[in-house]
Amino acid sequence: MDGGGGGGVGAQYNPRTVEEVFKDLKGRRAGMIKALTTDVEDFYQQCDPEKENLCLYGFPSEQWEVNLPAEEVPPELPEPALGINFARDGMQEKDWLSLVAVHSDAWLLAVAFYFGSRFGFDKADRKRLFNMINELPTIFEVVTGTAKKQVKDKSSVSNNSSNKSKSNNKAVKEPGSEPQAKFLKASTPKDEEEEGLDEEDEDEHGETLCGACGENYASDEFWICCDICEKWFHGKCVKITPARAEHIKQYKCPSCSNNKRARP
Repeated sequence: MDGGGGGGVGAQYNPRTVEEVFKDLKGRRAGMIKALTTDVEDFYQQCDPEKENLCLYGFPSEQWEVNLPAEEVPPELPEPALGINFARDGMQEKDWLSLVAVHSDAWLLAVAFYFGSRFGFDKADRKRLFNMINELPTIFEVVTGTAKKQVKDKSSVSNNSSNKSKSNNKAVKEPGSEPQAKFLKASTPKDEEEEGLDEEDEDEHGETLCGACGENYASDEFWICCDICEKWFHGKCVKITPARAEHIKQYKCPSCSNNKRARP
């Protein structure tokens, strides 16, 4: 064991500018969001309360790892919350994941401002870094679906905009006699007559956040909505292509699919 995921990464990669620190944070954040959303089944199993004191690490490469804390004191980087696995069976899974998410948010800030102090960021740089970070929804907001409360608003907006789907090519499938998977197709080149409708549609969807990565809606990306929790996801984040979505009658996201598993 190399003492956990934190120290080794810090020794090999030291971002020195505000932009580099922010990129580092976004990578770590994406990895931790994966652990708590699309990879939640694997994450849950790895956090066995019978194991030793475990931590959730996020890496700049957008990967995650459950591992023991660093052995050196003090560690190369700030350490995540210790012992997340011990509370796993003593709480409702939703509450446990939310708790891990909160501590993960705190760790991301700690690592970012550790780099800032280490490489001498002045007041203006620290403020700029915080403002960049603050533009992102927190991991807690992504995991709990409370980011700007857009999930339900998105569902109603999609139904209202379905009548103009033929003209702007952002097709939202209408429910029929059987449940239909809801999805947004990527935009195609548009003529001047369609620009007004497209701008309106982008305004409606622009604040919606992906339930997996937490990033905003973009008109050139394919999205799909879970028919159970009504969260929206980038197709690439949940490995669903537009062609495959055409044949899905009812789409369940990874979290909703995993909720059926037997729990201790």
